[in-house]
Amino acid sequence: MTKSSRNLTLGLCFTLLALFSTSCASNEALYSWDNYENASYAYTKDPSEKNFAKLDKCFDKMFDKQEKSYRKVVPPGLCAEKAYMLLKEGKKDEAMRYFDLEIKNYPESKLFIDRIKKQIEQ
Repeated sequence: MTKSSRNLTLGLCFTLLALFSTSCASNEALYSWDNYENASYAYTKDPSEKNFAKLDKCFDKMFDKQEKSYRKVVPPGLCAEKAYMLLKEGKKDEAMRYFDLEIKNYPESKLFIDRIKKQIEQ
């Protein structure tokens, strides 16, 4: 291998390394999860009114913060989970709007969400 071909190969390797390392880096989060993990765990562990209120407040924060996330929509399943919480409170109409929002944000969920909505209507 000649000196010039070795330099060319080395230069190509460094260029590819630089491209791969920068193409994967992103400063923006895909979604804003806020304190969801902790609030959800606390509610699952102890489904008290206090933990329900904390989880509900966390949902509201997540919906508010989505403008700062990369996709500008809530994470998948969040609207459906919020709808379920609303159903537990007896707010059927509002829950249905959140189910529809889940389908709007994630059309692939339509089949699943439509089944849930049918069961609620029965």
